[in-house]
Amino acid sequence: MSELTAARLPSLSERIEGAAAIALMALFKALPIDAASALGGFLARSLGPRLGITKRARRNLELAMPELSAREREQIVVKMWDNLGRVIAEYPHIGEIRCFVPGTRLEVLGTEHVDAARARGKPLMFLSGHYGNWEATGIAASQYGVPLAMVYRAPNNPIVARLMERVRANFSGSVIPKGAAGARQLIQALKSRTTVGILIDQKMNDGIPVPFFGRDAWTASGAIELALRYDCTILMARASRIGGAHFRLSVSPPIELARTGDRHADTRTTLLRVHAELERWIREDPGQWFWLHKRWPD
Repeated sequence: MSELTAARLPSLSERIEGAAAIALMALFKALPIDAASALGGFLARSLGPRLGITKRARRNLELAMPELSAREREQIVVKMWDNLGRVIAEYPHIGEIRCFVPGTRLEVLGTEHVDAARARGKPLMFLSGHYGNWEATGIAASQYGVPLAMVYRAPNNPIVARLMERVRANFSGSVIPKGAAGARQLIQALKSRTTVGILIDQKMNDGIPVPFFGRDAWTASGAIELALRYDCTILMARASRIGGAHFRLSVSPPIELARTGDRHADTRTTLLRVHAELERWIREDPGQWFWLHKRWPD
């Protein structure tokens, strides 16, 4: 068993949930990717808006985009669930996607920023969020010759965690678990010039408050602190869904690291720049972001 899964017996509810996840993954794997993606989207947008957790997405949208009407926000909620269902259904197939070939499902833009970062010779850090199909960044990076060590939070359900480990093994590079042990691995990766990938859009109670959509959001600061310490090049990448199981991965120009000599101020300023880019993505197509995180205080 890897470090990502806890060595404990699952509860009855976790066994039921795990069995359902295994059955769904087997169904999606048996279907062609387009059919699997369509089915996953249909199931999620049909059921998701009825679930209690969707209240959080609606509340987040009210806080972040109060200028929208209730009808517009509900359309975003439905699209969010559709995208999430498609992401889940695409997991068994995503390792089969080939980039940089004619007719690819995953178009990649901005590789010149990757080339310039690698020529600089400093550690490289990809930052992204739960937007579109966020797993596509690792696929494209690996096939471009820049495999990522992904910082990853395992699902709470140990059965689902093991399932995801097996699925991700077909397309992912190395994995760094979140937590104290993971922090040590992350430092070692940066010291050895291993490229790391981090999803930086989740709430962290031990983070710092940084404005996001005009409201303070508790945000993990450790990655930025390490980027400043090791003079990393920070590139941000988003894998937009451009129709069905087709994607466009866009790599942005490097995020400028603040360098005033005040570590806390520099961390916050750099995080502000990261948040500005994340917010720009989300405003362009809010239905592609995962609004279910408890991102802002009530």
